[in-house]
Amino acid sequence: MMFDGYWTYIVIAVAGFLATDIWRWLGVIAGHRLKEDSETLYWVRAVATALVMAVTAKLIVFPTGTLALSPLWLRLAAAGFGFAVFLLTGKRVAIGVLTPIAILVAGLLLLQP
Repeated sequence: MMFDGYWTYIVIAVAGFLATDIWRWLGVIAGHRLKEDSETLYWVRAVATALVMAVTAKLIVFPTGTLALSPLWLRLAAAGFGFAVFLLTGKRVAIGVLTPIAILVAGLLLLQP
């Protein structure tokens, strides 16, 4: 049979699709009814922003993998300079993301024994 070794992956994909896509479609349906300047939408944006910042802070303070090999001061400096460059370049996301990555790579290369 063609799917003999893949049933586990198929079940995981279908279950993941069903568990997440229902909420996405409900969000799309509910989103059409919201006014762009409504209090509910402001709250949703605030919660989404807080979640992104919480994940970012966790990655900086409690990193895993290769990032864990870098000192805390380097991670904080990269984040700070990245944010400053983001603001100075007119809030360009790509530049704000690439700057701290470049600082981290350079710092890790310079700090290697």
